[in-house]
Parts: sequence; C-alpha cells; structure tokens
Amino acid sequence: MDSTGTDLSTGTGTEKDEAAVSLTRATPAPTPAPTPAEAPDIQSHDTFVIKKKLSLTAGEYVVSVARPDGSEGELVAYAREKRLSLRGQVTVYRNASRKSVLAAFKGRDHEVGYMYDVRDASGQSFGSFYEDAGASFLCRTWQVQQPGTMKLTGREHSWVVAFVRFVWEFVPYLEYVPFIWPYRFTYTESGKPLMTVTKKLGLHTRYVLEILAPDIDRRLAIAHTLALDALEVD
Repeated sequence: MDSTGTDLSTGTGTEKDEAAVSLTRATPAPTPAPTPAEAPDIQSHDTFVIKKKLSLTAGEYVVSVARPDGSEGELVAYAREKRLSLRGQVTVYRNASRKSVLAAFKGRDHEVGYMYDVRDASGQSFGSFYEDAGASFLCRTWQVQQPGTMKLTGREHSWVVAFVRFVWEFVPYLEYVPFIWPYRFTYTESGKPLMTVTKKLGLHTRYVLEILAPDIDRRLAIAHTLALDALEVD
C-alpha cells in the first residue's frame, strides 16, 4: 500500500490461495526416516510354548510367548532342523524369515561325553549343556551351565516314563513316531527349582518352558529345550 492508500499487491484472493497450494505441493513436508524393527525382548518373559511341525525333510520349531491362558502369543524364535543333517547342530532364528540369529548350539567331544556350546549371532559363547550319562541311567539328567551365573541340574520326574522313552528309541521305525506321552524336567540349583520343561500330551509335539529365575538367559533356556527334542533320537 502506497501513501495514497492504494493496495499495490497483485492478484486476487483466489490467486493467492492457488499460489499457496502450489508452493505447498512443490515443497512437501519431509517424512520421518524409517526405524529398524526391534527384536522381541524375550528376557522379560517367563513362559514359552514350543511347537514342532514335522515334514519329510525337516522339523520346524516355533517358539512363542505363552499368554496367561496358556495359548500362544508373540513369536520369538524359530528353528528348522533337516532330518538328514548332522544332529547336534541347530541354529535358532528370531523368526521364520531366518535372517536374524538368536542363538545356535553345536556339539563337541568333551570329558563328560558330548558338550553343546550355545553361541550368539557373533559366535560368542554364553552357555552350554550336556547330558549327565551316569545320572541318566534311570532318569535322564542334564547339566545346563551359564558362566558366572548358575549351573542347573535338570532331571526327568518319572523314571517309568524315562524307561519307556529309552526303550522307544531302540524299537525299529518307532524313532520316526513322536513319543506322545507327557514328561517333565525340573531344573534346580542347590535343590531350588529354577526352570521346568513340560512335554504336553498329544499327537503333536508341544512343550511349555517355564523360567522361575530372572537371571536365566532365555536364549539358553530355549536352545536347551529344543535340544531335548532334537537330540532325543541320535
């Protein structure tokens, strides 16, 4: 506007609005950069459900967080074991895409017989487990070690079920038939129960892993539970 009061701005109100719209389209607001998906915080969970699916060439393990009603919740781990591969070497992934490793275990000769080292994605060992051959004569017994934290002794509850399972493994062709009867392992340190693994009754292989101590590495517990099934028939 000049000294005479004349408006010197050009364009009508409509033209100004169109110019503003054009400017907005030409310089869109920047969109936020995508953030990488975070892995589930399995250490904050205490109970997991492990299901096994069989095919002609492989066994698939799906690990989920257990809901309060016992049903399967968020998927936190996945493993696929080739039936014709060397037993004792299993990689556990964060999901079925198998792009991110949660843990892996592999057997090696040791003075106690056969030791299974559990490692993370970088190859760093954070635990191990082995079957106590001497104590397993009547009831299968495992030692699970978490360096600097604890050493758990896991024993099968029923020696009757343990004996039937032992015979089952040596009957021709039964090794390809799932052992449907339930069984349970309790893991203790100095007599105090800190973890349980329960195989549920049914034609489909299903386990419930319950952890009673916050310091137990959930990756180690899950890897060992898978081993109870994967190493059952050698």
